[in-house]
Amino acid sequence: MRFMAGSKSSAIAGLWFALVLVLISCSGPETKPSGNAQSGVEQAVSDATDVYIYGYPLVTMDMTRKFITNYATVQGSRGPMGQIVKLRTYPAVDDHAVTAPNADTLYTTAFIDVSKEPWVFSIPDMGDRYYLMPMLDGWTDVFQVPGKRTTGGKAQKYAITGPGWTGTLPAGVTEYKSPTGIVWILGRIYCTGTPDDYAKVHALQDKFSLVPLSSYGKPYTPLPGEVDDNLDMKTAVRDQVDHLEVNNYFNYLAKLMKTNPASADDAPMVAKMAKIGLVPGQDFDPSKLGAFDKEAIKAVPKLAQVKIMEYFKKAAVPVNGWTYLTKNIGIYGTDYIQRALVTAIGLGANRPQDAIYPTSQKDAADSEYNGDSQNYVMHISKGDLPPVNGFWSLTMYDASYFFVPNPLNRYTLSSRNKFVTNADGSVDLYLQADSPGKGKEANWLPAPKAKFIPMLRLYWPKETPPSIIDGSWKPPAISAVK
Repeated sequence: MRFMAGSKSSAIAGLWFALVLVLISCSGPETKPSGNAQSGVEQAVSDATDVYIYGYPLVTMDMTRKFITNYATVQGSRGPMGQIVKLRTYPAVDDHAVTAPNADTLYTTAFIDVSKEPWVFSIPDMGDRYYLMPMLDGWTDVFQVPGKRTTGGKAQKYAITGPGWTGTLPAGVTEYKSPTGIVWILGRIYCTGTPDDYAKVHALQDKFSLVPLSSYGKPYTPLPGEVDDNLDMKTAVRDQVDHLEVNNYFNYLAKLMKTNPASADDAPMVAKMAKIGLVPGQDFDPSKLGAFDKEAIKAVPKLAQVKIMEYFKKAAVPVNGWTYLTKNIGIYGTDYIQRALVTAIGLGANRPQDAIYPTSQKDAADSEYNGDSQNYVMHISKGDLPPVNGFWSLTMYDASYFFVPNPLNRYTLSSRNKFVTNADGSVDLYLQADSPGKGKEANWLPAPKAKFIPMLRLYWPKETPPSIIDGSWKPPAISAVK
């Protein structure tokens, strides 16, 4: 997950007023809007911006689905619709395909379309191993999350059904109803990274199954995936979404909503859509807008994107130099701006009860980290290690959110490490480029001789104090060594 800063708040108002001034100056006397017309244009742009933000997660999710599934067979971290992708190792240190990789879990994922029929997802007996299998709908809500925290380690079978589906399921199969046709199973299985544990997790991964309901209980071989040679597979998904022209964006959104409907609570937003000519399941019809409005809403994508990223400053206030979100994550309700923000900075976020990812870009003195000229320490008082039921880890990234090559091939410190403790029971973790000395190397997280970014991962954080969820536990600050 990568956090990004937004622009100054004045940019939003400035963009709007600049747009109005330009359009008015370019208009002839007969087309210049009157005071009331200007008010109407402002309302049209406001409505269109709200609709853009509302639809941003769905458009991004579907674009991501296309990007990941545009393959005939499973290849690495990608594969066709309806097939399980099983990552077999942590990403290599020189693998820059995905930002903020983790060295804690092996992803086990799949995209499915349940708009036509249900799919049956079978989880093997996982024993005591930590795992979670969050199921995201097209709007990025985690509508179900089987895993050690919620359903335990025994074997389980789920029929993931789509909107409006009714029918009878086989015995022993539990229904999980998806609000949308798009479903992304974004599973993670804990792994220590040793050859022996890799083998154990691989054996578990190979026992997962995913079949359409019509093939359940029968021999089933998935068909090769359909490949669209015209799909842009080089440009990042977010860039593709952000560069969609406003009419194309709204048209895409309207069509997606045919099989990925709005919720009952979204009725006011659906009414707002209608005002700008957007009806779910139909082509976008901008004819309902006046000529001036049609020109004005061309600025909506940039305006909305600035608004989304500007919200980051309100949603994520730094704590001891760490930035993270704990509210309205994974289940967003009508908090559309929060949902869009999380889509932009970390698509596929878990519910906070399952995982929280504090990220730090500045040290305790509010200075950027730089391993070329400075050593750092994260002092953890006795009994103040991250409070989790699952596990925690601290990962070192370079300025681009990739692993840092180092002589120890160590990219994280975590709850599985045996740390050297101080006389008072506290622990000092060393974030620096050079070894702190043999006696302290157990606590050393190698940094680059350049700028870097540390990230914490807390899986299944405790919900009773001390807890990061209620704020009664805060990540310790990282300080420069004087």
